[in-house]
Amino acid sequence: MRRLSNSVKSVMRNHSAITTFIILGLTNDPQLEMLVFIFLFITYTLSVIGNLTIISLILVDSNLKKAMYFFLQNFSFLEISFTTACVPTYLYIISSGDRTITIKACFSQIFFVVLFAATEFFLLAVMSYDRYVAICKPLHYVTIMNSRVCRNLILSCWVSGLLIILPPLGLSLHLEFCDSVIDHFFCDASPILKNSCSDTWFIEQLVIVCAVLTFILTLVCVVLSYIYIIMTILRLPSVQQRKKAFSTCSSQLIVVSITYGSCIFTYIKPSAKDEVAINKAVFLLTSSVAPLLNPFIYTLRNKQVKRSFHDTLKRFVFHSKKQ
Repeated sequence: MRRLSNSVKSVMRNHSAITTFIILGLTNDPQLEMLVFIFLFITYTLSVIGNLTIISLILVDSNLKKAMYFFLQNFSFLEISFTTACVPTYLYIISSGDRTITIKACFSQIFFVVLFAATEFFLLAVMSYDRYVAICKPLHYVTIMNSRVCRNLILSCWVSGLLIILPPLGLSLHLEFCDSVIDHFFCDASPILKNSCSDTWFIEQLVIVCAVLTFILTLVCVVLSYIYIIMTILRLPSVQQRKKAFSTCSSQLIVVSITYGSCIFTYIKPSAKDEVAINKAVFLLTSSVAPLLNPFIYTLRNKQVKRSFHDTLKRFVFHSKKQ
């Protein structure tokens, strides 16, 4: 009995002794890891510059003071926040060679990654509704999507994101850990729960429910919005009107397809053996490439944003020459 008691105490000490996790990253090959570092550094820098450009344009240009661009501005902010929550930590790990991360820092990273990701899904649903009102109820657009409504919708997105992350994260803070290896390039929920010695069944089910609820709710809103949008566009009398109406929502439709497509692809796995590798690859694209592409998708397919960019650039060049 005494031996059993000592054994239990020894196990508990081992659990409490783990205060850091080890991030394995994407590869163990130093040369390949250097290529990954260059790739991530370039994509991260360009995505931050691109999204900051959109935020700045909408702030300074009075022609972009519309609900659509207000949501786009917030979307760009979320893109910067999301990629910043994932990429810089891994860049530091590669450059320093120090793969350890404290449990507190790991849970903080999970909190921000999930908060920004969930809020972005809700914002995409709101942006789809905005396009529905603009195309299906154009005469009432200004009244329906007034500044107070827009602010409340943005606040609702953030509150929804918080409500999604807080319950499972709050329960996870009390877990004990007997392993410290995270087979990912950032702190992901699945490998952290696998490292726990505690019973994580309820937390795992809660994570699944929250993730599916977020995905299904927002996807239903997006799909319904675009069904009504397409039906309205098809009823327009001329081809020119149909093209103009479709062009106002085509950019967002591309972004929605990329976001939801990558999320669906994550859960359609060829085998359990490839699960980790696929999750890493897909999340690498969603955390680095998608935030880089989105500013270009919106600017290249939006005449008003392009015009604003050119006008702002001309003013900047003229001011520089004048000095």
